[in-house]
Amino acid sequence: MGDDNLSNFVRVPFRRTQNRGAKRTIRWSAIGAVTGAIAGTALAAIPTLASIFARTVVTPEPSPAEDVRVVAYRPGAGPRGQDLVELGITNQTTVRGRYALVFHSGEGIARIGEIVSFNLKNQTVTRVVEEVYHGDLAAAGRGRWAGFVWPSPAQAGYTYQDVLIPVDDGLAPAWFIPPTRQTPLHETWMITVHGRGSKRNEGLRMMGIAQRMGMPGLLISYRNDGEAPDAPDKRYGLGATEWPDVEAAILYALNNGAKSVVLAGYSMGGAVSLQTVHRSALARYVRGLVLIGPVIDWLDVLRHQARINRLPHPAGKLGRWLIESPWGRTITGLATPVDLSSLDWVTRSHDLKHPVLILHSEDDDFVPIGPSAQLARKNPQLVSLIRFRDARHTREWNVDPDRFESAVLTWLHLLLSTSAERRLSLAGPKTAE
Repeated sequence: MGDDNLSNFVRVPFRRTQNRGAKRTIRWSAIGAVTGAIAGTALAAIPTLASIFARTVVTPEPSPAEDVRVVAYRPGAGPRGQDLVELGITNQTTVRGRYALVFHSGEGIARIGEIVSFNLKNQTVTRVVEEVYHGDLAAAGRGRWAGFVWPSPAQAGYTYQDVLIPVDDGLAPAWFIPPTRQTPLHETWMITVHGRGSKRNEGLRMMGIAQRMGMPGLLISYRNDGEAPDAPDKRYGLGATEWPDVEAAILYALNNGAKSVVLAGYSMGGAVSLQTVHRSALARYVRGLVLIGPVIDWLDVLRHQARINRLPHPAGKLGRWLIESPWGRTITGLATPVDLSSLDWVTRSHDLKHPVLILHSEDDDFVPIGPSAQLARKNPQLVSLIRFRDARHTREWNVDPDRFESAVLTWLHLLLSTSAERRLSLAGPKTAE
């Protein structure tokens, strides 16, 4: 869910119709193939579709699909001499903001900026290429649209250190970014927790805020993300099994000068962060959570994904049961079933003890904003929600970095300068358009 997160297990073609303009469709290629092969036998197909659905949700995808057409790269062809790239239209490539285009199986990365023009006849959009970090964009035929903007701290202009955090089964690499100035907040670290299918560079979008606050930043990896050691079953626990790696990061921070931390979680990283503050013995050192497009309720997300992929209702329901039941382990590969109800923070809103800032887009088509809004309504003393528009999943910063950073900075200033007794009412306006 973030390069991003759920985008790694869904395909998102973009279609235009004469009368309706843009129509968004989301399709899992595996489910689509099975559905086509067994069309007309929907009832018999339900167990097969449910099995694919359940297995896809919990299985990391080593090679995310490069599903964006790269039509042409034109160095110096922009109106101000900028480099340009012409891309196939999708519901993501047509959204304003700055993004990454990943190509050649991850070997190539370019930073893509403003939209210059559309060609509706050819179904293409032309955008500015701000920088090519790696690879030959002129030779690319397809790419993957991603929410991160910088591949590493060096390319974002930060001084940093490579560090290793002891976790189960080994060491998880992380980046430590020290503050550029000493403030009273240098003992409160910001720890970023990336989303499903993403990597730690997702958190670089938070580091400008950490630097302005004078907070050290720790951008972590965790099990099954391709950098940290895999879990024994090589399956996602959707937050239920990943949280010990965040706990290990908190312990690392405390052992290296921190007295407290703020967790910043993207998408599934939000679910992981919520499990951390609920289950970790170190939760008392967490001052608050900043959650970007978070999974507040996995049951809601799975129902949404089943619905938009036109999965028969019984198949979606059976798929969720397979994830939760010991009987489903031979299909999902999970060592332990996932208790999805424990990942429903709308129902469990009374269990939340930490201040939370949620930044979530109305146009997030992977993780709907509904549960975020419900949580803010049910626990208004602790939860603030800032609503965005246009941004796709976890890309609120990409679309409007000034508003994003202003909202987080305001909340952090209030959080970190407020006594423990007053923190329960720190949120101010509970939602903002």
